[in-house]
Amino acid sequence: MFEREIYHARLARFAGTPVIKVLTGMRRVGKSTVMRLFRDQLTAGGVTGEQIVFIDMELMEFAFIRDAADLHTYVTARRLAGTAARPQYLFIDEVQEINGWEKAVNSILNEGGFDIYLTGSNANLLSSELATLLTGRYVEIPVYPLSFREYAQFRNADPDDTLFGEYLRRGGMPGIHRMEQDDETIRQYLVSLTDSIILKDIVGRYAVRDIDLLRRIIRFTADNSGNVYSARRVAEFMKNERRTAGVETVYNFLSYMTSSYLVHQAQRYDLKGKRLLEVGEKYYFGDLGLKNALIGYRQSDINTALETVVFFHLKRTGHAVSIGKVGNAEIDFIAERSGRRIYVQVCYLIADESVAAREFGPLEAVDDNYPKYVLSMDRIMGGDRNGISRVYLPDFLQDDDVNP
Repeated sequence: MFEREIYHARLARFAGTPVIKVLTGMRRVGKSTVMRLFRDQLTAGGVTGEQIVFIDMELMEFAFIRDAADLHTYVTARRLAGTAARPQYLFIDEVQEINGWEKAVNSILNEGGFDIYLTGSNANLLSSELATLLTGRYVEIPVYPLSFREYAQFRNADPDDTLFGEYLRRGGMPGIHRMEQDDETIRQYLVSLTDSIILKDIVGRYAVRDIDLLRRIIRFTADNSGNVYSARRVAEFMKNERRTAGVETVYNFLSYMTSSYLVHQAQRYDLKGKRLLEVGEKYYFGDLGLKNALIGYRQSDINTALETVVFFHLKRTGHAVSIGKVGNAEIDFIAERSGRRIYVQVCYLIADESVAAREFGPLEAVDDNYPKYVLSMDRIMGGDRNGISRVYLPDFLQDDDVNP
């Protein structure tokens, strides 16, 4: 198992503090491995086995833990005497499988003695009741598919252009590195994984009856990843497919996809009005490999693929990401973290001056001094332009801790 340093560092930052550490993300994205490796580092540092309570809700061993009462009883029975001298650690993998889990975790936190770590595969994990019960007492650590840098480490290969092309085709799900490294074997695994996410995290959780319609809307969303999204347009497309899908149904299915981390939303931000807009949002499919398994890999989609990779790189490095609107022009990404901001434009190649004007122009219209980047796959780069940095895109991806 490879240590994913960016997540270990975030867990270590909050270790021993009286807040619940919650690893969230899509099924099979690596949350469990991150948590297990962190546990192993604790034991390597001298923490004994009896100080650790580890519950994996995907194992039959823990099937008897059905609700908050079962969870509280199980953990309480393993509480050690003198916990002030010997702190204990509670790890619960896929905690959303326990009905009312937040009540038990809140009680355990209040009783003291346990440093608590959770994983979950549903965005609603941190909404409503949990937020009310634990306001200011938990920290969310989102886990994403492998970055390009991590992908190269898993493949034990140099991050060259050939590997980057492979990354764009196969995506960043860690499980693909445990099998034969040919595209068809990996495609079959990703198709199976997509089915698992759809059936377990959407159909099963939300009792969806029209599974065929759901699959069609998921495929439409995958095919339009990175484009402006309109529920009315989806409904019209379904009508052409001789299927009925009302706007409300589309929005419901979209919320289910978002909750399962199958897609991620980027809202549009008006730089002149300084406000988020209620229309014009985009959705990015959670992993390029899963998207390609659904609709096939197309070289003609290279611009969208590059944009998707950059979007998740910015999210992975802790940025809040939105789409920029400046007049009638668009900036691909506004990324903010710790009160600082960067602007990013993404394109495949800057072939001539007209393309350069299209990519640099919106950034030149922004009247502030925050860093601005144009990222492309050009090997022979032109110089910076009006203070805007022009960067080879894979190089930008090599920094897993971008500081704007």
